[in-house]
Amino acid sequence: SGGRLGRHTWDGTSWTGIAAGVRKWEACFDCGQAFYGAVMLALGWAAWKTYLGRPETNGTRCQAMAHVGGALAKSRPDEALPVLEAQVALLLRYGSRDMHLVISTQKSLALCHSQLGRHDKALVLRREIYARQVATLGASHESTILNGNNLVISLLDLELWDEARQLARKNLSHANKTHGKDHESTLFACKRVVHALCRNPAAVCDYPRESTVRDVATHFDFDTGDDLLEAETII
Repeated sequence: SGGRLGRHTWDGTSWTGIAAGVRKWEACFDCGQAFYGAVMLALGWAAWKTYLGRPETNGTRCQAMAHVGGALAKSRPDEALPVLEAQVALLLRYGSRDMHLVISTQKSLALCHSQLGRHDKALVLRREIYARQVATLGASHESTILNGNNLVISLLDLELWDEARQLARKNLSHANKTHGKDHESTLFACKRVVHALCRNPAAVCDYPRESTVRDVATHFDFDTGDDLLEAETII
């Protein structure tokens, strides 16, 4: 039937099937810009109320549930947590073939755990997401690099310094080779390298002196001046 979970998919560049209709709640059709803040949350609730009465296996209902959960995760993680946990359970129960929806929901759930100080649970989810995307999309794909950067954050939160630094450098290398030094993915990966160096109190000076820190300072409105100074002494 038209309401099954597998009928909405992401092809890597755009929505297809049922999900294309749900996009009206997520982004402006005229300019394509995603909604954010209070507007994103209000439209998330509106979407959920619109499709709530449909069967729980209905694809549009699942998308709406994921949307409101993702919107809540950004500002109200305690409220988002049960919504996202229910969404993940639903997707796994019915064996959704839409891996983009599964990963998107897991990303929001990991963000909630992180914001609530449950860094170990966030780490488990982010490891799973990153491993799946490396296997399906490749290590150099923009989405894989983004989720790799998220994994670096969780590793740093749990003070797994060496693993965080190694993964941050790997992400930066893939991003630079595939997308170029001025691409957003490369710049954010560069920022994670700086964080990985700065937050480790026992960092050693084995990283070749290069323009990493100054590149970050140039491309980002960095508000961690002390970190930048410390990183310059480390690298």
